[in-house]
Amino acid sequence: MLANIVGPDGLIVIVVVVVVLLFGGSQLPKLARGLGSASHEFKKGMEQGDPDKDKGDPSISKGDDKTSGPIQSN
Repeated sequence: MLANIVGPDGLIVIVVVVVVLLFGGSQLPKLARGLGSASHEFKKGMEQGDPDKDKGDPSISKGDDKTSGPIQSN
């Protein structure tokens, strides 16, 4: 309802104003730094989570995935 009245640009301005009021101007650089480091750690973890991605191991292929296939019920 609010998005229809104000529009997407106005909604972004309202969110920014609320964030500034809640955290204060002096806390925003710390908040942005924390979000940036969290994003960096997430990307680093995603790269470490798939060790066979860069190796090009031919023994591992999509067809060898034992979890994909028909579901069998007992």
